[in-house]
Amino acid sequence: MGKNMSTRRMTVAQAVVEFLSKQYTVDRIGTQEYRERLIPGTFGIFGHGNVAGVGQALKQYQQLDPTIMPYYQGRNEQAQSHQAVGYARHTRRRQTFAISTSIGPGSSNLLTGAALATTNRLPVLLLPSDTFATRAADPVLQQLELPYAYDITVNDAFRPLSKFFDRVSRPEQLFSAFHHGLRVLTDPAETGAVTISLPQDVQAEALDVPEEFLAEREWRIRRPEADDDDIRRAAEAIRAAKRPLIIAGGGVLYAFANEELARFAELTGIPVGNTQAGVGVLPWDHQFSLGAIGSTGTTAANAIAAVADLIIGVGTRYEDFTTASRTAFQNPDVRFININVAAIDAYKHGTVLPIVADARKALVKLNQALGGYRVGADLEQKIAAEKKRWNAIVDEAFDTRHTPLPAQNEIIGATNRAMEKQDVVICAAGSLPGDLHKMWRVRDPFGYHVEYAYSCMGYEIPGGLGVKRAALAEAAAGGEKRDVVVMVGDGSYLMMHTELVTAVAERIKLIVVLIQNHGYASIGSLSESLGSQRFGTQYRVLDKEQHSFDAGANLPIDLALNAESLGAKVIRIEPGEKVIAELEQAIRDAKAAPEDSGPIVIHVESDPLLDAPSSESWWDVPVSQVSELESTQQAYQTYTDHKNRQRKLLG
Repeated sequence: MGKNMSTRRMTVAQAVVEFLSKQYTVDRIGTQEYRERLIPGTFGIFGHGNVAGVGQALKQYQQLDPTIMPYYQGRNEQAQSHQAVGYARHTRRRQTFAISTSIGPGSSNLLTGAALATTNRLPVLLLPSDTFATRAADPVLQQLELPYAYDITVNDAFRPLSKFFDRVSRPEQLFSAFHHGLRVLTDPAETGAVTISLPQDVQAEALDVPEEFLAEREWRIRRPEADDDDIRRAAEAIRAAKRPLIIAGGGVLYAFANEELARFAELTGIPVGNTQAGVGVLPWDHQFSLGAIGSTGTTAANAIAAVADLIIGVGTRYEDFTTASRTAFQNPDVRFININVAAIDAYKHGTVLPIVADARKALVKLNQALGGYRVGADLEQKIAAEKKRWNAIVDEAFDTRHTPLPAQNEIIGATNRAMEKQDVVICAAGSLPGDLHKMWRVRDPFGYHVEYAYSCMGYEIPGGLGVKRAALAEAAAGGEKRDVVVMVGDGSYLMMHTELVTAVAERIKLIVVLIQNHGYASIGSLSESLGSQRFGTQYRVLDKEQHSFDAGANLPIDLALNAESLGAKVIRIEPGEKVIAELEQAIRDAKAAPEDSGPIVIHVESDPLLDAPSSESWWDVPVSQVSELESTQQAYQTYTDHKNRQRKLLG
């Protein structure tokens, strides 16, 4: 350290908090430049690992100036990370939160959150506390002891789940740890969970911190240009194609490329199918939008995909649902052009035409290179016919009325109608994500938020709360006012409903449509299709003689009363002929409530045996090759028929 460098005496935790308060992202989209605070706040649940470290630092800065680093409570560390991820996605990865935990279970509660963030390529900064670096007190409460590797702690479990991991075992290490951690956090190609482990004694240690470390720093989001030769080769392949198809993923939205994608489709006539993360790249009724693709896709997108001779993937990681477990593309001559900021995704399916670049910048160049090109009239006619067929199927699913319990399709339709264009629907797990993917009629790029890369049960309420935080900040800055509506089944609700208490404490209006179907509807349906007869997927009283949960009475659980006991306002929709009309009105009433009214839960029952329209597609879940159950034998025959259509898709 140079003699003339100004320093301040402070603890490691104090340095971390002040450092994070001075970090900004800078992003340029076209001619517009945006500068936003990277870490607008810190979540934390305190224990002996962080109460005297990060906890003390947050308290100190709160007294000095509450805007330096606002602190937010939560009821579960995993839920706090979900809030951060929801916030990050709605802000298009320009902002996220930091999460501080105690050691042991406080830290390990974050593991699922780390996996979810990394799988979804969404930034979150995890600061789990760790055991004593000095080992002055050893072993401490909640310490993991391994006789063959005494330096391993619970926090080492984060290594395979994080895009960056470091442990600050000495105070001086915090400078490089946080510099490299934030480098990864703000890198579109590398982002995910950044985990920096902070031993509890090191957090409280003092050191001389250079003022340079505490100065404002800008992290420019990299938007790499496409190579001109790659664009030329891609344009040649597109011109030679007879039935090209675009698959748009979340990368289109993170690159703010949806307008350029619409221009590309309108100029060329090439249709667009979207992944779960890509819902919103085009409005549902856009002329060239085929909607969802793959296992949970529309019949329109899947029909076009089956005969496509060129797939133009933009910002997608080609999850198995997207490719229908590699059965979606049946043209023997199909080739792939993959545009992605991450090389791992650009090179998928053995493509010889990878374009490692920002989605928007690549599309701008492709639009220039393809001047005058347009697909044949026969493809455009096929697009219109398939869209018309699918829209009629969804209309029927939305408008059919089952009594006394409605189908989930009807509930989705009612919710869709009651929400405004700019509102956001939230979901993550169960049967809802697939049904929403294929049927939700999105009208705004920010209007659909389904966490499906990890499909984590329990994400819905905390993730929705994170989105609502971002929406409130957006409105405060002069943007649109958005209501956030969480759609969640009873199984996922029971996994992590505790963040309703967080919404109550902060008087945040989060609208929750809680669908009670007495079990795991998604896996129940899957189980039945695989010959396992919905085994273990229903919430029933145990039949002790048969030791079975499959045929007993429904559990006497009142989830509406549960939500009410947590402080939420609850609207009950009773079974009967007016369920759908009453549900629509309840959502509109909730939307009309003041922003500081706190969470509003709308409880409605559904019939779990009424399925959504078929996607005319498939998902690879292995079936037992031998079985004494006739249902399993029949399912295995169906499975082998689909497996025979599975392809390596190298091209």
